[in-house]
Amino acid sequence: MFELPVVDFRLYSSGAASDRASFCDAFGRSLREHGFGVVAEHPVSRPRIERAFALCEAFFLRPDAEKRALIVPESRGNRGYVPFGGERAVGAKLADLKEFFHIGQERPAAGLALHGNAWPTHDLAFREELSALYADFERTAKSLLEAIATHLDLSPQHFSSMVDGGDSILRLIHYPPVPDDAPSDAIRAAAHEDINLITLLAEGTSGGLELLGRDGDWYAVHSLRGHLVINAGDMLQRATHGRIRSTTHRVVNPVTGNARRISIPFFTHPRPDVLLDPMPPEAGYAGPTHSAITAGAYLAERLAAIAAKPA
Repeated sequence: MFELPVVDFRLYSSGAASDRASFCDAFGRSLREHGFGVVAEHPVSRPRIERAFALCEAFFLRPDAEKRALIVPESRGNRGYVPFGGERAVGAKLADLKEFFHIGQERPAAGLALHGNAWPTHDLAFREELSALYADFERTAKSLLEAIATHLDLSPQHFSSMVDGGDSILRLIHYPPVPDDAPSDAIRAAAHEDINLITLLAEGTSGGLELLGRDGDWYAVHSLRGHLVINAGDMLQRATHGRIRSTTHRVVNPVTGNARRISIPFFTHPRPDVLLDPMPPEAGYAGPTHSAITAGAYLAERLAAIAAKPA
């Protein structure tokens, strides 16, 4: 059975210098080889994650009209509610079988015109709990970005400084039972790569996440309750000139039964004005050569590609 390496965050947060080095090496190598890694004993509050899942379950059972009132059209799906069938992977012919809700930075860096959040009013705990979870994820993401930079022999703050006041997104995803009338080739989340620097994923309420291996086969991603699954995004792959992989992944439909699925990823984004200036390529690098681009411009390109009609 394929298993991703599991690294203990305590080595980084409270270990000796040699322990921190060991964590950075193991975590960095996992991202280099698979584009994915699993982190145990992380600082994101376990009770807070459990409360967030309960709030998500309740939110997605709310009336459709109430959820649609939280759509933020000007954000192009980057804030508020996105209805079932509202997202399609680049190149996919069919929309994903999911609905989701986006929460962004409440206090963006001064001068950045980021869209505000659209909070539901039926439950005051929703905003309080999920804002606190956002902060937990953001702090943890910065530490993991510092570990990645250390692994690459860069200044520890090379990547983490990019996300201060940035456009990171907490996404609450609901994959309902697959409809009886869904096309036979429709899938919960079609094969794609994430746009951002790194994604932190709290475990789903059921399985289905798979990554595409270098051998061309699909492998189920397993993690124990309480672990975080981390994957690299295209911005990190671009900024490292391919040293860290952005791996294709998907969420497949249930093989047995038809259980709904909730998952909560945190997409770590830089501030829009941050310049993604790639490192020089390594010797023997045969991939695409990247030029500098701002994170905002790159995000706009990718969101436009997601919204585009397939050929």
